[in-house]
Order: sequence, then C-alpha cells, then structure tokens
Amino acid sequence: MDPHLLRTFVTVVGVGSFSVAARELGYTQSAVSQHIAALEHDLGATLLLRRPVAPTEAGTRLLEHAGPLLLRLDAARADIARLLSATTGRLAVGVTPLAMSSRLSGALADVRREQPGPAVSVRVVGQSAVVQGVATGELDLALVDGLAAPSDPLHLPEAGPLTTIGVAEEPPAVALPVGHPLAGRDGVRLADLGDARWIDAPDITVGQDRLRTVCGYDGFPVSLRYEGTDVRGLLTLVAAGHGLALLPASVLEGACDVVGVAVTVPRMVHRIEAVHGGARAGVGAGAVALLADRLTGPARGDADVVRA
Repeated sequence: MDPHLLRTFVTVVGVGSFSVAARELGYTQSAVSQHIAALEHDLGATLLLRRPVAPTEAGTRLLEHAGPLLLRLDAARADIARLLSATTGRLAVGVTPLAMSSRLSGALADVRREQPGPAVSVRVVGQSAVVQGVATGELDLALVDGLAAPSDPLHLPEAGPLTTIGVAEEPPAVALPVGHPLAGRDGVRLADLGDARWIDAPDITVGQDRLRTVCGYDGFPVSLRYEGTDVRGLLTLVAAGHGLALLPASVLEGACDVVGVAVTVPRMVHRIEAVHGGARAGVGAGAVALLADRLTGPARGDADVVRA
C-alpha cells in the first residue's frame, strides 16, 4: 500500500472535499482523484462516496488503521534523521497544560546556563499532539501527564520507539463548585459521580472514555466541551456550575470558588512523564540529555508535584 495514496485518502476524508484536499496537498484535483482510484483498485474496495464525500464502511475501517500507520512512518523518518543529524541548534519542548510546573522552568534554566547554544522554545499542547510531535521530530522532548495506577506508566498513544521517564506523581481530586453538596467531604468514590455532569476538556483532563474504563461504569455524561489549554478557564467553568473535572490536587489549592475532593476509589495518581526520541546527534543532543536529567532528578523547591 503506497503511503502517499493513503495520506491523500486521509486528507480527503478530513476535509470532505477532493478540491480542498488538492489545495492542501499541493496536487491538482485530478491527481487526488487518481490517488483515490489507485488505492481503491489496490484494495479491491470502494473507499469513498463521491456526493457528498464520505467514507464507505471499508473506508471507515481503513481510516482506523491509516492514522497510526502514517504516524509510524513519520516517526521512523524522524528517528533516522535524529540519528544522522549533524547539527540542530534548537531545543523544542512540548508540555501538556497540567505538566507545566516550576520543575520544568527550573530545568530549562539549568540547560540555558550550562548549554547556552540551542535556541529554546516551549509549546503547550494536548497529550496526543505532544506525543506525536516527539515521534515526528517536531519536538525534541515533552512533558506529558495523565492518570495511572500508583507507580504504573501512562497509557500513551502508540507513536513509535519513544523513551519515557517518570517525573512526578500526586493524588487527583474532583473539582467542584464551592456550593456543591459534596464540597465538604474528605473523599469521594469516582463511580458515585458517574451520573453527575462533567466538562470534557480533552487537551487538559482525562477523557470520559478513560473515566469509564477506570471505573467500569458507563456514565460520566458531558454537559460542556471545552477546547483549549487554559487551566484557569476550565476552573472558571467549574466554578460557574457547568460541570465537574478531574485534576491534580495541587491545581485546586487556592482556586477561586472551586474546591477539590480527593478520590478514594479507585486508587490512582496523576502522573507526569518525560518523553523523548532517544538517540540523536548535534548541538541539541547534550541539551536534551541535560534537560531529561534535570527533569527526573530530585525536585528543588517544587511544591506543586510529588516525586514519583
């Protein structure tokens, strides 16, 4: 299966148009049509309905495989590039919103003082985007967070051969408005909140599917979807009663009009891990290694995380 044809197929489905996909990919519309026809001939199946443009049953099934396949190809290319690169002159760091802490800022200060050569950038994005960024070489290192059983690694998206290192763990808590009936409790079973209204903030908090898996309960209805990485914005929505959110306990300390109630069952932690692509050469190699070392070493005055 030609990956170029597969990438064209994914783009057409994503934008819902042959002409728009052609502009996005830099092809003519007839070339895009030829790509789709060649892919359908190769697989012996019709993949797209033409009016309106939508995947068939076979196309939907292929789409489930296409994303991971293309990501692994991009990751392989980036991995070889890291191995052969002579110089990079940069240190691109990705971080999920709840992984941003004084530990990262302190580690970056050490790197810039001891290895001032590379240009440093920090980008705050969601979990899947940050892992994909490391896999494809867009990012050199990332801090990613999520929920896990105590001392267990995070369940990260499959994105090729990446190195992960535990950085910190702390208890999670349910964020509630101050007037909520459960706001005064010392702890709560997560399953007891399965019928409550929740805010879906996929770039910040764990998704509803993960909550259902952890609790074994098909609940946690979404009352509002929040698309963004601003944690304070999410807390404002919680305070106004739009729904609950599951966050690290430290994030809720001192929050205005929001209280945190500890999760007693199931036993889990909010975990932060450092993710990088392994072997690389050039100016930025030492900076990446030093940053990983500082991130996973003993915390210095970092009250917002607990050492893993």
